[in-house]
Order: sequence, then C-alpha cells, then structure tokens
Amino acid sequence: MISLIHKFDEFILLYIKNNIYGITVIDKSMIFITSLGNMGFIWIVISMLLLSNKKYRKVGIMTLAALILSSILGEGILKHLVHRMRPFYNMPTMNLLISKPLSYSFPSGHTASSFAAAGILSKHLKNYNFVFFTMAFLISFSRLYLGVHYPTDVLGGIILGLICSKIITHIFNKLDYYR
Repeated sequence: MISLIHKFDEFILLYIKNNIYGITVIDKSMIFITSLGNMGFIWIVISMLLLSNKKYRKVGIMTLAALILSSILGEGILKHLVHRMRPFYNMPTMNLLISKPLSYSFPSGHTASSFAAAGILSKHLKNYNFVFFTMAFLISFSRLYLGVHYPTDVLGGIILGLICSKIITHIFNKLDYYR
C-alpha cells in the first residue's frame, strides 16, 4: 500500500514538472504564492486586521488559535513522528526554485495553516469563502509545484488544517456557552 501511495505521489509531481514547470511567469507566481504561506504570513496579516476591528476581534483570535494549533500538531508533533523525507531528496530530477526546507515533509505546514485559517475565516466571513479557500489551495499547490511536498503531504495538511479549525470553533462555542 505504501509503495502504491509513493508511486501516486511521484506520478503527480512528475506530471507537474513535465507539463507546467519552467514557465517563468508561473515559476515566479508560485514562489510569491508560497512566500505568502511562510510562517502563516498572509493569515497572520488577515488576523491582525481583524483584531483591529472590535466587531471581528473574536474571528481574528480564533484564526490565530487555529494557526497555533495547526503548527503545534503539524510542525511540532506529526512531522517528528512520521519523519518523511521531502521529494527533492528522493527525486533528484526535482529542481528547486526556493531554498531547501529543513523540516520533514508530512504534513505540509503551509497547507495545514492555510486550511486552518480558511476554515475559521470562511465560517465567519461567508462572503469571502471563495477567496480564502482559493488562497489556501494556491498556497498548497505551490508546495507541489516547487517540489517541496508530496501530494499526500498536502492532503494531510488539508485534513489537519480543517480539523484544527473545527477544534477551535468547538472550543470557542463552548466558551461562549459558559458566558
């Protein structure tokens, strides 16, 4: 089963590399998009903007809490339990356009934080659902395009991020209940 998953992962990455990779405008776009996800940057900026408005302060706090939870679970625990090497170590034909990440591959932290934030934001700012999930998807895809994650790393990040958004929503609903 693991071998089949690994073949699927490599097939997708090679498809991207052989059919899309190397187009200058796309290369530069993916580098920029992935940088928005570095350390949850875009999501922290959005959270800070929400914190500055009393009406949306709780949403900003919830988004930051979801980012923290996804980081603790993904970067702090899961990556160190799974120890999955990144694609560029196993697939020498992957040419990196960004510097090599130093952490393990599974799950994708960019993806987990993006979907954790998008899960919270879309629940409370419904008019912008498409924007939040499109940004989360683009950040996630950029990690595949740049050859620093396998598709199953991204899938794991999506699941982890959405679970974190649900946990934080549940906790805040319980806190509101006891007020």
